[in-house]
Amino acid sequence: MSAPRLEIDLGKVEHNTRVLVERLAPSGIQVTGVTKAVLGSPAVGAAMLRGGARGLADSRVANLARLAGLGGLKGPTSRTLIRSPMLSQAADVVRTATCSLNTEAVVLRALDRAAGGAGLRHDVVLMVELGDLREGIPVDDVAAAVRLVLAAPSLRLAGLGANLACQNGVVPDARNMAVLSDLADTIETSYDVALTTVSGGNSANLDWATSSANVGRINDLRLGEAILLGVEPLRRTPVDGLHQDAFALFGEVIERVDKPFAPWGDRAQSAFGGVPERVGTGTVRQAIVALGRQDADPDGLVPPDGITILGMSSDHLVLDLGDHPAVVGDEICFGLGYGALVRAATSPFVATVDRAGC
Repeated sequence: MSAPRLEIDLGKVEHNTRVLVERLAPSGIQVTGVTKAVLGSPAVGAAMLRGGARGLADSRVANLARLAGLGGLKGPTSRTLIRSPMLSQAADVVRTATCSLNTEAVVLRALDRAAGGAGLRHDVVLMVELGDLREGIPVDDVAAAVRLVLAAPSLRLAGLGANLACQNGVVPDARNMAVLSDLADTIETSYDVALTTVSGGNSANLDWATSSANVGRINDLRLGEAILLGVEPLRRTPVDGLHQDAFALFGEVIERVDKPFAPWGDRAQSAFGGVPERVGTGTVRQAIVALGRQDADPDGLVPPDGITILGMSSDHLVLDLGDHPAVVGDEICFGLGYGALVRAATSPFVATVDRAGC
């Protein structure tokens, strides 16, 4: 089988989903499976649904369109756009997504017009800024956004949401989750509405959610990294009971030559900036693998034991093989962190192979 390729063990994705669904259920929290790291893969989405995810979510409209044919036990699957909609895509959003996360009044008005013109009712979750300073409406301005949605004939206020950790690493905790819960209560009381969704955040919320005696109004988490890679994003530590090896990236060795450890000649910047530190004596059992930064993020590649990554340009991954016996034509299998997975799954040069798994 040709390389480079990304192999996905769908059984492990399903297992990870099921474990997280069952672990969060006693707290009343449901799981929305996020497929953005795998280009909206229908096979991965289906594995998440088999594992008990209540619906699927993605940050790209095109990815959500790939998931449109999937259904759960209770009928068509909800598809949530988790990046604030582009104003220019309002019509596509309401046709493709059943729900979207929103912050901007002008976009909400455009969604209302687009949904009305298509004879649809579009669900909206208003995102609240809780300190990480990415997307979110300031707490004091949420009421005005609520009134706008309630007055829009083709929109339905599904709930409130928040996102932490992605931009500035702010940790979800009892304090900021209580702000979201209290705000949900206030909105319901003030406007005589029932919010079906209070989405506390992403995989970074797992430690808080599984250790809290009271999660308040939070009843949904949008989980991608924890399901796909079996880790929590705050410290990238493995989550007990989850597989960390559902994904593997294979690359083929295209050169195997013993070379001096240290480069020679005047040195300036490398292809991607900076002057790599590579000093030492002796020789290296060096190999080049046909993978580059167009295919994966070197910081997220995990080589086999005994192999060291020396550098990566657009198309070449340079390795110190140590005692590994690889020769030209052999494949080397790499584990993946989140950044490397995202790039591999979205690279047009990497084939994706789905496996049923155990």
